[in-house]
Formats: sequence, structure tokens, C-alpha cells
Amino acid sequence: MSYSIEEVARALGARAFGATEIAVDGVAEPADAGPADLALAMKPDYAEGLAKGRARAAVVWDGADWQAMGLEAALVAPRPRYVMSGLTKLLDPGQGWGGGIHPSAVIDPEAELAPDVAVGPLAVICGGARIGAGSVIGPQAFVGTDAVLGEGALLREGVRIGARVRIGARFIAQPGCVVGGDGFSYVTPETSAVEQGRATLGDIDGAQAQSWTRIHSLGGVTIGDDVELGANCTIDRGTIRDTAVGDGTKIDNLVMIGHNVIIGRDCLLCGLVGIAGSTRIGNNVVLAGKTGVSDNIFIGDNVITGGGTIVLSNIPAGRMMLGYPAMKMETTVEVFKGFRRLKRLFEDVSGLKKTVTDLSQKS
Repeated sequence: MSYSIEEVARALGARAFGATEIAVDGVAEPADAGPADLALAMKPDYAEGLAKGRARAAVVWDGADWQAMGLEAALVAPRPRYVMSGLTKLLDPGQGWGGGIHPSAVIDPEAELAPDVAVGPLAVICGGARIGAGSVIGPQAFVGTDAVLGEGALLREGVRIGARVRIGARFIAQPGCVVGGDGFSYVTPETSAVEQGRATLGDIDGAQAQSWTRIHSLGGVTIGDDVELGANCTIDRGTIRDTAVGDGTKIDNLVMIGHNVIIGRDCLLCGLVGIAGSTRIGNNVVLAGKTGVSDNIFIGDNVITGGGTIVLSNIPAGRMMLGYPAMKMETTVEVFKGFRRLKRLFEDVSGLKKTVTDLSQKS
């Protein structure tokens, strides 16, 4: 579909200038934009590429001289990057799947689907499952027994939703993610070497090899509204109570959330984050890529971790953390600076030792 610049401006709450009747059907970087593309020239550095492309219209920053850039029309918003959220939604062509229920889908007669739910090829929906209005169940997706999906859900290819999982409205799951697998819970008949080591933080004397016995997961997973899950991420069901994810939380690719974890509202969990069992995470927490979080600890509201941080103990609200083990970010930066000075420090100490030795020999 194509939209005029005026229509785009109205949809996004932006201001339109120039030939607002120009139609666009896509977005592009300035150097790659064609006549039917809306170029994204939201900073002066980006605008330099307009001369290499053929864009007639662009999103520009407030106060930009768009006519001097050779444009016929422009969109201006106080926060251009935020406009991108609405713009990309408006112009998203989707996955190209048809509506209705594909004949190869397997749907249990006891499942409840709203009349307008679309189900793709080879999808499986089990008995007792309930799927809300406007939802799309993609190809080869699986929805387990008694699972609940709110209205407007989108399950991409190969998503797996386990039995008794409960999910709110407008849920998005990228290809291959799994919600409701069993937790990684095992126990030994006698106290294990791992338990001894954790208690003593020392070597284990006389520890005997034992086999691991599974603890079954009887809990489920509860997910709020407006949650998004990235490709191949996993959320384990709880052992007794549910693992829980709050409204508005966004979870990146390859994130692992263990059993009994509780995550608050509007959190961002970036790629390769791992959260061990029974940890509680507050609201508006941002865990950068490769952050690892130990089990049975608490992270307060508005905490931010830097990439590669390893969290081993509780973090109060509002802290910015970095490093292994996690410390205040400014402290870790000072530690890193100290590491860089070590070679020079060793050289200085060696020089001092040589001077002291020479003085001793002369005396």
C-alpha cells in the first residue's frame, strides 16, 4: 500500500511540508532511497546521503532546511526516531500469510478460537486452548493444552507455547521461541558436591558421585499484555508457582529465563541474557547483552547493566552496573583503568627495587 505524505503525517502526529500529495510505499536510508521511498534523514549526518539517492520526501530533524537538500516534501517531528515506531508499523507488509485456517493445521475440537483467528500451515492447537480475536498462529506453531492467548497475538514460524501457559493481549513471538518448557531442576539423594561447594566456597573432600533426579515442573508461565519475545528465546515454567513476565516487557533473541523467575513491567532483556531460577526483577530494568543473573536474588526497579555483566547478588533500585562481579558502573570503569596501568606499575616497582638494591650494595 502507498500513502501520501499528508496521510503519513496525520497517522504519526508529525508536521508535513511541501508537496504533501506525494505518495510513498516504503522507507529507505537516504543514499538508497528511490522516488517512492520516504528517506530517513533524521540527523545532518544522515542527510548527506540524500544527494546519492532519489528521494522526493524525507523525515528530517526540526529546523532542517529540507528544500536546500533537494526535497519536494518533508516530515518533521520533535523526536524523529520515535516517529519510526509508527512509520515502520504503517508500512510493514507483514509475512505474506493468508487469512483463515490452513487445511493442514491440526486444531482440537475442544480448542476455542475467535472467529477471525488465522492459523497457518502445519500449526497445532491442542484441546482447551483459547485464542483471542485478531490473533495469527503462524506456520508450524504449537499451542498446548489449556494455553490462553489474548487478542492480537502473533506467533511466528515454529513458536512453541506449552500447556497451561497464559498470555495477555498483543503478544508477539519471533521464530523458534519456546514458552513453557520444564525448568532445569534436579536433585540428588544426598547432599551434592554442588551444594557443599556453594555452602563452603571451598574444595569438596570426600564427595561421592550421585545420579540426578528430575523435579517436575507443575507451575506454568504467565505473561502480561504487550510483551514481545525474540527468536529462539526460552521461558521455563515454574516448579510450583508460575514464572511471570510483566506488561510491556521486551525480550531479545537467545534469552534464557529460568523457572520461577518474576520479571516486572517494561523491562528490556537484550540478546544472550540468562536469568537463573527464582530471581525477581523489578520494573523498567534493562539487562544488556550477555548479562548473566544468578539464582534467588533481587534486582530493583530501573536498574541498568552493561554488556557482559555477571550479577551475583542483589542490586538496589536505580543502579547502573557493569563487570564480573557486577559493581557500580563508575567503580568498574576505575577498575578497568587500573588494569591498564598494571604493566606500568610493575615496571615502576621493578625500577624501585633495582634502585634500592643498588643503594644497598653501595652502602
